[in-house]
Amino acid sequence: MIKFSEIKKSLWVSLWFMFLTFPVMVIRVNTIENVIEWRWENMIFIGVGSFLFSFVWRYLLKQKEYGLKRAEEGGDIRPSLAQRILRDRKIFAPALTVVGIFALLFPYVFSLYQTNIMISALIFVMLGLGLNIVVGLAGLLDLGYVAFYAVGAYAYALLNYHFGLSFWILLPVGGALGMLFGILLGFPVLRLRGDYLAIVTLGFGEIIRLILENWNEFSFGPSGISNIPRPSFFGMSLSVHDSTIFIYYIMIALCIFTIFVVNRLQDSRIGRAWIALREDEVACQAMGIDKAKTKLTAFALGATWAGMGGVMFAAKTTFVNPASFTIWESIIILCIVVLGGMGSVVGVIIGALILILLPEYLRAFSEYRMLMFGILLVVMMVFRPGGIVSDVRRIYKFEGSGGAGKDA
Repeated sequence: MIKFSEIKKSLWVSLWFMFLTFPVMVIRVNTIENVIEWRWENMIFIGVGSFLFSFVWRYLLKQKEYGLKRAEEGGDIRPSLAQRILRDRKIFAPALTVVGIFALLFPYVFSLYQTNIMISALIFVMLGLGLNIVVGLAGLLDLGYVAFYAVGAYAYALLNYHFGLSFWILLPVGGALGMLFGILLGFPVLRLRGDYLAIVTLGFGEIIRLILENWNEFSFGPSGISNIPRPSFFGMSLSVHDSTIFIYYIMIALCIFTIFVVNRLQDSRIGRAWIALREDEVACQAMGIDKAKTKLTAFALGATWAGMGGVMFAAKTTFVNPASFTIWESIIILCIVVLGGMGSVVGVIIGALILILLPEYLRAFSEYRMLMFGILLVVMMVFRPGGIVSDVRRIYKFEGSGGAGKDA
């Protein structure tokens, strides 16, 4: 039932918002005719819009509080749609089949432009899954993840330029160099956590970018490296169209491989150590887990996928320069992990597709794209702080001396 107090609060919010925006949205000075134009229709739209938004916002907050109260009282918590699909094999298997067929036929159904956009989205899927190891599983806030991405891209560009090495040789080399740099970053930050860790990793990412931008003899500076060859198919040269489709299928294979490895790692002994480290670092160390080894493994494995993603980026664009590896790339990858759900593989995939594809298809609203992006993140953090597909926490119950633990 709608309470009058809620309507009154929303009305006050509406009036206050109209008052704040009055000078900007209503008054316009026409400097040509030296007159003041009064746009009262804008005030009506702002008043009605802010009233409805405030009312819906309060209603959703009430629903959230009701859900939290039920959870505290031990009531049944209804899983999200995505969680129900993942748990029900009768729904999951057909849905996975449909997604697989759609992915295979995508380049032949849609244009080359759409295929290029999807390749970019798949690269960020791989990057998001790599960062998910560091942030989502191990709980280490890494704001310099783009540095490993740059290492992979420049490894392909420079080694191909100087030594003529092929894509297929440099793809694992890019991953190995990413792992090496992940270990080099991991050593100095073994004793750091929280904000201090974020600051150090942020500095590391900026150091790599500045080196690439200013060391002209090594990286060709801001001019970058062009004419990077695309991957070949058994030595055969492909046209731009065929090469794009080939890269798309390579990315599909790499994403499947990444999902498989990350899933296996998550359920392995090292995966459980990462989760223990994320939950309580002191308790993790007290239980006999080697904290230094666990952190280094997280940084190294997470950076491996960034290195391979960088190789794929260089092969796709055939040009790299330091402007492609700014801090904003790290922030976007981190937003993918947080929006999708930290620790959730499916959530990270959905988050990457939303944050990479949505801006491309909203170019008609280019002036408001960042505003809509910010609103989306705020709404998600308020109403679904666990992400689109939150990771299901495993709970074990002990049932007496003769019973065994159950995985709830």
